[in-house]
Parts: sequence; structure tokens; C-alpha cells
Amino acid sequence: MHVYLLLVLCVLFWSANFVLGRFVAGAIEPLELAFFRWLGVWLLMLPFLLLHVKRIWAALKSHFGILLLLSALGIASFNTLLYVGLQHTTATNALLINSSIPIIIVFLSSLILKSTISHKQMLGIVLSTLGVVFLVLKGNVMSLHSLSLNPGDFWVIASSLCWASYSVLVKFRPQSLSSMEFFITTVSLGVPMLLPFYVAQGYSLEREIVIITQYTWVIVYVVIFTSILSYYLWHKGIAHIGAYKTGQFTHLMPLFGSFLAYIFLGERLEWYHLGGVVLIFGGIYLCLHVTKKGIVRH
Repeated sequence: MHVYLLLVLCVLFWSANFVLGRFVAGAIEPLELAFFRWLGVWLLMLPFLLLHVKRIWAALKSHFGILLLLSALGIASFNTLLYVGLQHTTATNALLINSSIPIIIVFLSSLILKSTISHKQMLGIVLSTLGVVFLVLKGNVMSLHSLSLNPGDFWVIASSLCWASYSVLVKFRPQSLSSMEFFITTVSLGVPMLLPFYVAQGYSLEREIVIITQYTWVIVYVVIFTSILSYYLWHKGIAHIGAYKTGQFTHLMPLFGSFLAYIFLGERLEWYHLGGVVLIFGGIYLCLHVTKKGIVRH
């Protein structure tokens, strides 16, 4: 139960990140925010990196391939692709695509980790996914036919594939590294990957100083809560209950996002929010409730 509460907190932090993203839209470009975020994490954790540099260097020499892949998926690509996609698609489309992450994780876990899943847990996935769809479409499921794909959706799809792949493949990370050592290692590899794309945008030094000064609190939040704390809690969940179960908690994001928008952005709560709550929590309960006849093996 303790790890479930930590995962709820993790998703709450990520949901607040979406609200902040909407708040600073037009002021900070997606690539800027992604670069400031991970550079800030790296600078904040630099003393920790220096204290553990020998063990990290040893892991890099013997496991460079998997560390580079995980860094590319979880640090350099996931959020950057999502931020780019959100510039060209609607929030509705993005949330619907994002709700496919648990399903992709189940598929990849079965393919790569040879995991099995019970019928009850599959029902839970379907139920919680329907809850997300119900919530995002504001209870009007008939409006599904009016949705259409646009170029931004493909960026969001790529982002979802990156995070689902990362969540499954993280099982193969070097066990010689602690969770925090692994995290700072992937960040140290991810920042140089983002750097050429950031430099290519040609931002002026004066512009960046103004943005950092005006939005210091936003950058501090995404560095500490959205990055360091959330990634730690997510990995803790995967380590304790596996990628499949951990992935189901992403269905809470649109739910938390709605309530946070109500509190901070003045948006209204409607009847369909309650319907979404019932379906999402019911589905997550079924996914987490493992009987002796339907145990997920990892």
C-alpha cells in the first residue's frame, strides 16, 4: 500500500507539470523548458555525481549501451517529444494518446519480459482506459467520431512509445547502481543529447536570462518535483510492483489535471469528472488486485 501512495504522489507531480505547461505556454518554448529542466537537475545533483563518480564510471564502461538507450528514451526524448506535440495538437488528443501508455507497457512486458496477465487485470486496463476517454471527452463519447489525427499527434505517439519502452527496459539497468546513481547517470547522458537541439534554436543570452529570472519558480518545480522526486518514485514503483502495475497509475493524470485546473486555473468541475473517477479507480483496483490464480510474473 505504501508504494501505491508514492505512485499517486508521483502522478500528481506530473499532472501539475501539465498545468504549469499551460500556464507558461507562449512564454517558454518546449525545447527551452526541457533543456532548463534537465540541466537544472544535473547542476543540482552534481555534488552527488562527484561523490559517486567511480561507481558510475564503472557502470558506464560495462553497461554503456543500455544506459545510453534508457537516457535517450526517458530523459532526452520523452518530454521533449511531448512538448513539441502539444504545440500542434489539442489537449484532448494528447490525453487520449497518453492513456495508451499502460496498454503499450503490457504489450512490451509480454514481448520483452515474458510477463503474463490475468483476465481480471486486463479488464482493469480496459476499464481505466475507458475512464480516461470518458473524462477527456467530457462524457460525450459520441464526439469520438469528430476527432482527427494531425502532425502533433504523431509526436505524442512517439513520446508515449518512448516512456512505455523506458518503463519496461529499465528492468535491465545496471544493478550495481542505486536508484539515484542510475538517475544522475541517465541525466548526465541526456543533457548532452539535448544540447545540440537547444543550441540550434539560436536563443539569445538576454532572452534566456529574462526567462530564467521571470519563471524561476516554474523551473524549480519541474527540476525538483517533476524530475527528481517523480522519477525516484516511479522507479521505486517499478522495482516493487513491476512496470505493468506501475503503468496503470498514468491514468490518474487527466483526473488530477482536472482538479488542479479547477483549483489554480478556475476551471469548473462537471458531472463527467465523477464518472471518470469511478471508472479509473475501479480499473486500477482490478489491475492491482492480484489473486492466486492470476499473478503477474516478472
